Amino acid sequence: PGPPGDPRKRAMQQQRRGQALDFALGGAAAAGACVLTNPLEVVKTRMQLQGELRARGSYPRLYRNAFHALALIGREDGLLGLQKGLAAAILYQALMNGVRLGAYSWLEALGFTRDQGGRVSPGCSIAAGAAAGAMGAVVGSPAYLVKTRLQAQSAAVIAVGHQHNHQWFSSDSWLVGLAGGMMSSVAVVITMTPFDVISTRLYNQPVDEVGKGRLYKGFWDCLLKVSCKEGILGLYKGIGPGYFRLGPHTVFSLLFWDELKKLAYPDYRQKI
Repeated sequence: PGPPGDPRKRAMQQQRRGQALDFALGGAAAAGACVLTNPLEVVKTRMQLQGELRARGSYPRLYRNAFHALALIGREDGLLGLQKGLAAAILYQALMNGVRLGAYSWLEALGFTRDQGGRVSPGCSIAAGAAAGAMGAVVGSPAYLVKTRLQAQSAAVIAVGHQHNHQWFSSDSWLVGLAGGMMSSVAVVITMTPFDVISTRLYNQPVDEVGKGRLYKGFWDCLLKVSCKEGILGLYKGIGPGYFRLGPHTVFSLLFWDELKKLAYPDYRQKI
């Protein structure tokens, strides 16, 4: 360690404080965006659970599309029903995005996103992003389980999927960024919706006395069962609200994160 007043030591301390603040700001930004997008997350969860392990056309379609689902849930569960699982969703977003954005910022500060010449490397940046995303997913998974189960709960007349009946939670231009987010989210939602459907089914399934799922043994078992029983389109349930949620959520997350950093760092505007 350097002597008292060593500029290198002060720089390291300042860097550590900045990294910790990035974790907090990333989580707060994602939580703010979650409040605006949670109703569509509720709709997505319900549509993904609709007709679980039943052939297409052999069950009543309670939710015909995203807009119909919003109206139906608002009528039967009340307007607050559109914000079911909000506390768990905010916790999930704060944990997952706080760790994801903070970890990426930390890896970036350590130089993992640059090549030996000091230039930003696309390959290293992708690897760092994947590692940060994996960290966030692991940390946020328990909150996602709670969120899914709470969002699946509904009035009996519009209930889909297994009902756990948990009671321990109470009932430059930003338009350019928004358009870009919505356009880029097309490829993301097409790629990720099957994985999202499978995770929703796995998290929401009933379990036996030892905690093992009664419907699915794991990822591949769920994938095969859904594909065989519901067809390939069963893996794309909820793709509509998933799409309309992804673009705004990404933009709002980055917007809140940027504004919070401006408030936290007085000289942030001079650096950009």
